[in-house]
Amino acid sequence: MKPLARTTIAILIMKTAIVASAQMTPIGIWNSVDEKTKKVTAEIRVSEVDGVLIGRIQRDLDPKAKPGDLCTTCKDDRKGQPTIGLEIIRGAQKSEGKDVWEGGTIMDPEDGTVYKLKMTPIDDGKKLQVRGFVGFSLLGRTQTWQRVQQ
Repeated sequence: MKPLARTTIAILIMKTAIVASAQMTPIGIWNSVDEKTKKVTAEIRVSEVDGVLIGRIQRDLDPKAKPGDLCTTCKDDRKGQPTIGLEIIRGAQKSEGKDVWEGGTIMDPEDGTVYKLKMTPIDDGKKLQVRGFVGFSLLGRTQTWQRVQQ
């Protein structure tokens, strides 16, 4: 094999590895999927700010949702805030040596309950397991979100 061909193959392999590893993160846009109905309920944008993750509702996909809806069930500083742009994920950080983000919270805008949070990218980063729990991680629920392709 010629040196140029080897170099080209090596570059392609490195680019593939970089793209794959870049997707093993919760950062991005996700369709939240209700674990019971399997229907997409919202589009969530997860981003990193000062080393921690935040997640905001980008689009509310509930057929009954109206522009200008406010979070009337929220029980903290989010009470009365617009649903679109509402920060539902706060403070998660990457665990040392693992593709797991935890230590933050997630708020269920349907009832205003705030849960401890654990997020794990799965299926090569195409899906995100989002676990909200109280106390120990056994008491809670898990949703699998789908990455929005861009």
